[in-house]
Amino acid sequence: QVQLVESGGGLVQAGDSLRLSCAASERAFSSSGMGWFRQAPGKELEFVAAINFNGASIAYADSVKGRFTISRDGAKAMLYLQMNSLKPDDTAVYYCAGDYGPSAGSSPSSYKYWGQGTQVTVSS
Repeated sequence: QVQLVESGGGLVQAGDSLRLSCAASERAFSSSGMGWFRQAPGKELEFVAAINFNGASIAYADSVKGRFTISRDGAKAMLYLQMNSLKPDDTAVYYCAGDYGPSAGSSPSSYKYWGQGTQVTVSS
């Protein structure tokens, strides 16, 4: 059974940085497209960033462009999200997602496998 496990969330102040990590249980995911999504209280699941199998194609939501960086370490089957200049509006549960296949989409329906989420809280 495929497992995705996020870590790195926490409580920070506005302007601070956090680095989220996502460990995939299957090495096959090291050659698959993956993404980050988030869900704030009372809001729908929102796309954050996606990266294709080799990192050559990356997409970001407009709300995080220039502040967040998605990356991956294929050898370790790890996915990362570096979050800088955090804002209170970034407060949410962050999920990593993946599925077999080289491309990565911005829709939740693009992914079959999801982590349990990690809470990020940004205070003003």
